[in-house]
Amino acid sequence: MGDTLLLGAIAMAAAIIGLFFMHFWRSTRDRFFLLFALAFWAEAASRVYIGLANTMREDTPGAYLIRLVAYGLILVAIIDKNRPRRRS
Repeated sequence: MGDTLLLGAIAMAAAIIGLFFMHFWRSTRDRFFLLFALAFWAEAASRVYIGLANTMREDTPGAYLIRLVAYGLILVAIIDKNRPRRRS
């Protein structure tokens, strides 16, 4: 019971953080914030998946795949933000 409650709290926190990044994206239209919002929502989905799985284990392939997507989005956001831009 305690593990499920903690997973739910972490999922809720990640979803709320995603909403904050979405708010910043809506005001700036910077792709960095959009990718971070998607990454945190993927992390929230990972926690929900773990909570709903029958085994309650974090080492399932599904959980790893969702986290891989989330961390990949963060990596893409950082690389995209730091690459040099062409002048028009």
